[in-house]
Amino acid sequence: MAAAQTATARIAVIGGDGIGPEVIEQAIRVADAALQRDGISYAWHRLPWSSDFYKKTGAIVPDDGWDTLKQHDAVFLGAVGAPDVPDTVTVHGLLLPMRRRFDQYVNLRPAFLFDGVQSPLRDKAPGSIDMLVYRENTEGEYAPVGGRLYPGTPHETAVQTSVFTRRGCERIMRAAFQGARQRRKKVTSITKSNAQVYSMGLWDEAFRDVSREFPDVEARSLLVDAAAMDFVRKPEAFDVIVASNLFGDILTDLSAIVTGSVGLAASANINPERVFPSMFEPVHGSAPDIAGKGIANPLAAILSAKLMLDHLGDVKSAAALHRAVARVLKDGKTRTPDLGGTATTAQMADAVLAALAG
Repeated sequence: MAAAQTATARIAVIGGDGIGPEVIEQAIRVADAALQRDGISYAWHRLPWSSDFYKKTGAIVPDDGWDTLKQHDAVFLGAVGAPDVPDTVTVHGLLLPMRRRFDQYVNLRPAFLFDGVQSPLRDKAPGSIDMLVYRENTEGEYAPVGGRLYPGTPHETAVQTSVFTRRGCERIMRAAFQGARQRRKKVTSITKSNAQVYSMGLWDEAFRDVSREFPDVEARSLLVDAAAMDFVRKPEAFDVIVASNLFGDILTDLSAIVTGSVGLAASANINPERVFPSMFEPVHGSAPDIAGKGIANPLAAILSAKLMLDHLGDVKSAAALHRAVARVLKDGKTRTPDLGGTATTAQMADAVLAALAG
């Protein structure tokens, strides 16, 4: 009888809300199969944190929750958000605090036009759109600084303050330049310093300073409105993009759509120093309108698992997983509704498993 395999990594799994658990469980199936090809196994520790958990307990993260997460090598998250639970509970109680507590300052979001996937843009060849966005993930426009004055009165006032630090700007920019060295050596910084002279002025200065450390990488700066136009007009012009929290969030939804579907959009929330666990999640939300129907596309979650395997050093398994997804998309026989087909969530995962085995 063979000896039991020892897990090489401990993963905290938070399926969350809506379609989150549906796509995450299929992604775990596929990740396990890719790892087993190389004699590797992960220990998946499923945590029940969700909107339902909040309704039962009054908290979306228990008192010892952050300490629990620290005991893991990575976090795999489906989605959080429910129509009957405020975002102050879900997004501001779990997602954003995790990014800040664990200093996951690199939000990595690739966008690639796979062979077999139709871009809504005319005449875009497979692989012609290949972007990698480095989004600053812990400060900027999403810093929890502000408040409301005189609520319920005619002079009610809301203040939301962006926070940009030179340290925060420089470290995301260095990560972007280092990433560009592994690609086509082009970095585009997204700014709006013509209007936001203080915050984006600091961002621009930091970008110029950091770019001098990487003379082998082409650096340019682009206003966010022009970038939005060019993501549609000529997305093939972009390689690596570095952006603030808000700009990166918005532009990556656009990059997902021009590469075929948000159902293909993966992301990683990285603590590069590995002091804390990094977190991996599909870009899409909890999609309550299709939750429970079994038709959500699991490929964004599967490709997020691929990013996790890469981060944990299991690059051979990650590459096999990515090849399997590419093969299924090119083949075109299995499609979930977002890609114009009728396949279920499980059937799409089954197709990737078959491609892995083939």
